[in-house]
Amino acid sequence: MRVTRSKDFWAGLMFAAIGAAFMIVARNYNMGTAVRMGPAYFPTVVGGMLVAVGLIVLLKAFLVDSGPVPRMYLLPLVIVLASVCFFGVLLRPLGLVIASAVLIVVGALGGKEFRWKEMVLLTAILVAFSVAVFVYGLGLPFQLWPEL
Repeated sequence: MRVTRSKDFWAGLMFAAIGAAFMIVARNYNMGTAVRMGPAYFPTVVGGMLVAVGLIVLLKAFLVDSGPVPRMYLLPLVIVLASVCFFGVLLRPLGLVIASAVLIVVGALGGKEFRWKEMVLLTAILVAFSVAVFVYGLGLPFQLWPEL
């Protein structure tokens, strides 16, 4: 058999490997039952589902023919990763509102198209949603603004 879609081959291999790793690590914990789940139950089930999805995608790489794999652009990946790191660094000193805004705006810079009007609207909506869900809905003790 010949791999016809190398992108699916590597994605399937990655899913299966990550799922298997979760299942292997979870062996050290108590499984419990479906009614009283132990700490190993969730990672084992999710890991098993990842292995299944990985095997399906891996099989697809051998059965479906496609064109060449497109070029991988690393700069957008680095920009999005940097936005998540900025969020983690800025959350405590600047608060949830400003850290979330920085996350959204810097992450959007990694895309192909960046429009300021859309970004301001999207940032306002997502920050309001984050505050509503995490602070008021779930009651998490996030500081909203910088302490003066």
